[in-house]
Amino acid sequence: MSIEIGSKAPNFSLLDTERQLKSLNDFAGKNVVLAFFPGAFTGPCTKEMCALRDAMANFNNMNAQVIGVSVDSPFSNKAFADANKLNFPLLSDYTREVSQMYGGVYNDFANMKGYTAAKRAVFILNKNGEIKYSWVSDIPANDPPYDEIKKNIPSI
Repeated sequence: MSIEIGSKAPNFSLLDTERQLKSLNDFAGKNVVLAFFPGAFTGPCTKEMCALRDAMANFNNMNAQVIGVSVDSPFSNKAFADANKLNFPLLSDYTREVSQMYGGVYNDFANMKGYTAAKRAVFILNKNGEIKYSWVSDIPANDPPYDEIKKNIPSI
């Protein structure tokens, strides 16, 4: 499945850091910044999630909810969120199904045979759940274009 600009974002339900099921539909009526990241506690992912945390005031002013998604367990995501004081939900795609559906995955991530991680990707959804922007990196260490993300969040 390919995510197309203008299409309805596929719904999904994943466990959050408290092992509670959260659905994308739970955030209907808000703009959503959906950020997939390869792995908690890695340098580039820590930098990205902290950059999103630090921009939360701007996102709140744009009625935008940030949601982080990784293939890490809810337990790892909780420790990562606590260690970095992340103020947005982190969801666990431990089956890798949602990552495959959206941006894709890195196979044999970090030269670990058989380990699959979510590609670093950002999708912006409007309040109706339509994809307005997408960015997917084939290089795990690449930062997303933060200014471009902010610029593409629909106005209230």
